[in-house]
Amino acid sequence: MGFKKLLDSWRESAAAPRAPKAYEVRLPVDDAARLAALAEMFPGRAPEQLITELLGVALQEVAAAMPYVAGQRVISTDEQGDPIYEDVGPTPRFIELARRHLQRLEAQRRPAPEERRAPRAKRASKSRRRA
Repeated sequence: MGFKKLLDSWRESAAAPRAPKAYEVRLPVDDAARLAALAEMFPGRAPEQLITELLGVALQEVAAAMPYVAGQRVISTDEQGDPIYEDVGPTPRFIELARRHLQRLEAQRRPAPEERRAPRAKRASKSRRRA
């Protein structure tokens, strides 16, 4: 998603689920002024929402800007039969680390299976005491 699409989405949609950890940042004064201008232009969005969505777009653009560095190993061929070499640049590592952290963060958002069953077990033990 580019910044134009982000601006369009601010006019139309709700925010995505959030990670359990909060990040606190101190903005440079000029960035804080631009953030305040956006918050005034889009009053339905809190400054924290704007920061979150801007950061998301910036991270997507950083990932897209990472250079492809051709390795020695051929991993496929294209439509014309030319070799496609594995990427030994920063992109594969970034993708793998992001995937690993996403799994960890999603696991933190969900209660463990035993935590979901615990209230039922407590109720059952209370009813046994009454009997």
